[in-house]
Amino acid sequence: MQRPGRIAVIGVGNEFRRDDGVGWAVLARLRERPLPSEAHLATCDGDPGRLIGLWEGARLAVVVDAAHAHPGTPGRVHRLELDAGLLDRPPTTSSHGLGLGEAVELARVLGLLPEHLVVYAVEGADSTLGTGLSPAVADAVDPLVEAVEGEIARSAAAAARGPA
Repeated sequence: MQRPGRIAVIGVGNEFRRDDGVGWAVLARLRERPLPSEAHLATCDGDPGRLIGLWEGARLAVVVDAAHAHPGTPGRVHRLELDAGLLDRPPTTSSHGLGLGEAVELARVLGLLPEHLVVYAVEGADSTLGTGLSPAVADAVDPLVEAVEGEIARSAAAAARGPA
């Protein structure tokens, strides 16, 4: 059972498929920083069941994942928000067979969405086998770390203020 009021930060991907490892790279940097105790960091391969298990019961879930867009701009970041409702289909797709959109829809149907879900989808350039991010995606990591820290800080401050 998950603690109520927690913040789940999930890096999705595969660190051995180059740019698909961007979520894992962001999580690695976040692990080096002081975060509130309610922030829980996890990596995931994108399996919908595992994603749902990681964000279930969270007041905030922040997901960082690689995406493919056509036409694409490697390193471009898309920020998507969902508050226990339907997620509009973004102009990107996950780099995984069953994507984040399917996990969100399944969680919505099952009533297992977090109170607030923020997705950062990073357009990749290279998902071939190997390690290391392409330069454009690597350049997006530090700004993403700062953006995720901001999401965590805003959620922690709102929780400290109490119900509106």
